[in-house]
Amino acid sequence: MDACAALAETAEHLATSGHSSRRFLVELGSAAGGVRTGPLWFIDAGLGGRNVLHGRGFRRRLDDGTDGQARHFAGLVAVCARLGAPLTRWLSVHVGRDAPDSADGRLTESAVAFATGIRNGTLEQSSAAEWIRRELCASCG
Repeated sequence: MDACAALAETAEHLATSGHSSRRFLVELGSAAGGVRTGPLWFIDAGLGGRNVLHGRGFRRRLDDGTDGQARHFAGLVAVCARLGAPLTRWLSVHVGRDAPDSADGRLTESAVAFATGIRNGTLEQSSAAEWIRRELCASCG
């Protein structure tokens, strides 16, 4: 199984836990991005998280040629859950140096869209795994 498929399975599993939308995103950031759930989360986020799901499998436009795209997506989802979309975008571009037109920049925008959808209810947790498969994974498109 590639990292993108594992990311989708992780979201699918978490969706059955009955978490609030914010908690679901924070847990996804921990389980797939190595960003702790507690008060020291910002240290992990600032260090770029940890590759929990190894491998690739992301669409070409989102693939930067490394094995860290699941970590990148999930970590930014966790940051967005805590800090909101505008600040997450700003941090990605100005601190993470992810140009908006790069693979990482496009993946950041996908993470922000995902987290925003979960938070505002336009994307149900029960549909999160399918969204990841459809929007992020190479094997599905």
